[in-house]
Amino acid sequence: MMRVTAAVRAEWVKLRTVSGPGWLLLACAVVTITVTSAVVAVEKCSPASCAVDTTKLSLTGAQVGQAAVAVLGVMVIGGEYATGMVRITLAAVPRRSVMLAAKAAAVAVVTAAAGIVAVLGSLLAGRIFLSGNGFTAAHGFMPLSAGNGPTLRAAAGSVLYLVLVALFSLGVATAVRDTAAAIATVLGVMYVLRGVSTLVLDPTWQLRVDRVAPMNAGLAIQSTTNLSRLPIGPWAGLGVLAAWTAAALFAGWLLLRLRDA
Repeated sequence: MMRVTAAVRAEWVKLRTVSGPGWLLLACAVVTITVTSAVVAVEKCSPASCAVDTTKLSLTGAQVGQAAVAVLGVMVIGGEYATGMVRITLAAVPRRSVMLAAKAAAVAVVTAAAGIVAVLGSLLAGRIFLSGNGFTAAHGFMPLSAGNGPTLRAAAGSVLYLVLVALFSLGVATAVRDTAAAIATVLGVMYVLRGVSTLVLDPTWQLRVDRVAPMNAGLAIQSTTNLSRLPIGPWAGLGVLAAWTAAALFAGWLLLRLRDA
C-alpha cells in the first residue's frame, strides 16, 4: 500500500512540475466553456426551434474540450517513452502494474478537477445566455441548476466522460508507446467513429454504430429529454465508453508487462 501511495505521489509531482499538463487542463476548461458559450449565445427560442434539451446544449463544449484531456492522457506516459525517462520511472517503481495504476489515479484526479470547472462553467454560460434568448419559464424552461436531478446526472456524467477519455488515452499510449501515433489513434477512435454513423445509410446499422462508438454512446449521458429516442440510455452509453477504457488499459498493462522498457 505504501508503494502505491508513494508512486501516486511521484506521479502527482511530475504533473505539477511539468508545464504541459497544466496548460492542457486549462485548455480543457477554457475550450469547453468557450465553445458552449458560443453555441448557447446563438440558440434562440422560437416557435420552430424551442424543443431543445438545454442541459445537453449547455454541455456541448465537452465534445471539443475532451481533445485536451485526451492529449494529457497520452503525454503522461508517451512523453516518458519519447525521452527515455520511463526507464527511470520503472527503476523507481519496478512493479509495472503499480506504475500504471499510479499514473491512472493521477490522471483521473486532475482530469476530474478540470472537468468540474469546465462543466460548471458551461452550465453557468447556459443559464446566462439561454434565459436571455427566450428559454424561460414562460416557454416551459426552468433556469439550469445542478440541483435539478437530470441536470446533475448530465453534469456529473460529463465529468466522468472526460475522466474516461483521459484514461482511455493513457491505455492507448501505454500500448502504442509513440506519442503521435497514440494521439492519432485516440482522436480517430473518438471523432472518426462518431462521423461514421452519419455516413451509414441503413438505419439499423447506424443505430448499432451509435451504440458502440465511444463518443456517440458516452455523450448520451448529457441528454435529459426524450431519453426513449436515444440509441442507448445515458448510463449504458457511459458504460460503453468505460468498456473501451477498460480494454485500452488492459491492453496497455499487458503489453507493459510483456515488453522491455
